[in-house]
Amino acid sequence: MGGTSPIGRSRGDAVHLHTGTGGVVPLQNVTILIFALIFSLLFILALSCSFLGGDEEDDPLFKSMLNDIATNDPGIVLLGENVDVDVNEPSVTISWSLVACGDSFELDGSSGVHESQCGLPSMALWIYADNAPEPVAIYEPSAIPYVRKTGQRRRIENLVRFDSDHTLDVHRAPLYPFDTYLLPSTLRAVDASNTTVPIQKLSTIEQVTSFLVTTSDFESYEIINRTQVPTRDFDLYVTRPGRLRFYALLLFGVNWMLTHVTIAHVLLARRLVDNRSMTKHLVSAFAIVLIIPQLRKSMPDSPALDDDYIGFIPQMIISASCVLAILLLIMLREYDEMEGKQTPRQITVRPLLLPPPRPPPPRIPKASSKPPAPPIPPRKSPLKPFLLGTKVHTRSTAMERGGAACMKDELNAGFVFPPIPHATGVIHHRSRSSRSRLGTVGLEGPSGSASGSRSSRSATLKSVKE
Repeated sequence: MGGTSPIGRSRGDAVHLHTGTGGVVPLQNVTILIFALIFSLLFILALSCSFLGGDEEDDPLFKSMLNDIATNDPGIVLLGENVDVDVNEPSVTISWSLVACGDSFELDGSSGVHESQCGLPSMALWIYADNAPEPVAIYEPSAIPYVRKTGQRRRIENLVRFDSDHTLDVHRAPLYPFDTYLLPSTLRAVDASNTTVPIQKLSTIEQVTSFLVTTSDFESYEIINRTQVPTRDFDLYVTRPGRLRFYALLLFGVNWMLTHVTIAHVLLARRLVDNRSMTKHLVSAFAIVLIIPQLRKSMPDSPALDDDYIGFIPQMIISASCVLAILLLIMLREYDEMEGKQTPRQITVRPLLLPPPRPPPPRIPKASSKPPAPPIPPRKSPLKPFLLGTKVHTRSTAMERGGAACMKDELNAGFVFPPIPHATGVIHHRSRSSRSRLGTVGLEGPSGSASGSRSSRSATLKSVKE
């Protein structure tokens, strides 16, 4: 017989099929890690470059303003070179520098303040803030030292700068980071002869840590001993910068998201039965309770924690309540396990619903040559109606013996008016209460009536006896 037989190959000779990559070279994990480190270093270097050239300003802050005052309106100028806003105190501290513009007000050898044409005041000054009885600063020009080589005056900060503290209205502090503040104040300068020296200008820096400052000043006066004394008032507007508001809102949202996570931990733990899995949710929720205060404190220049009624306080209440709820669930599970070990639970098995059995097929009787006998009706007892107290209804004996056709003819003739005489002359009574009718052969002679009555009575008695 001819045929073909397959050629056996060993496993070493099997052909391996390689899948194509489509021109994409897969990267190994080490390569991905190296690329991530390089990207991180480049990002840090890019951020570090933003600090380069920060100390090089095109023009000092107050230079143009001081030159304009020296040219047009010489006099004493107070520059607020630092503004410290403390919402928790609450107070505002302003560091003022004394500057004089103009030859008649400027101290010799002191020009060049803020690279301008102004210098230090040439007269002694007493500065009063907010009509205080005591001066907040005393300036003495004779205490300013000289530089021996150049003959210029040294600008010692402690000799030419003073601080003024002002009370701040912080009723808008709960609106952080959208809180704004307004500080009105007044300053007055007096020389050694107790003569008020007009202050030509008050100005402050525009941006400090966590705040933007806007200053507007104007001339004013006071009445002292019925004399008008010139003063200088200013209004300080304090707001939050945009980037601070962005960071604060971001942390605010993160804290609320963490709070919602604790609620999710409770819902998940409620569906668990194993206490070990529930413990993981408990640890996570408790860690969130510890993290929320730290994130709240990391907000830049945030107010006190006890004033945050839309953030920190409800967040801590909800998170702590979720931790307590998980602890309670664990306790309940432990209690159920203890009861289960003491008393075994009864396992209820539901009975299986079996389909109802099919009814057996009807039996077909075998065909027989003899017809089936008619059913014999049960014989009723004649005493049953009397025992049950019912009325007895009688039937004709002839009807019981098969005289239904004759009874039908009698009934049809009996209900016809005028009545039709019967051929036999016999009338059957339907009931015991009905009256007997005498049948006559003819309407003449009474003999026929008598004989018919006699024969009817005999037939009735005979049926009763039977």
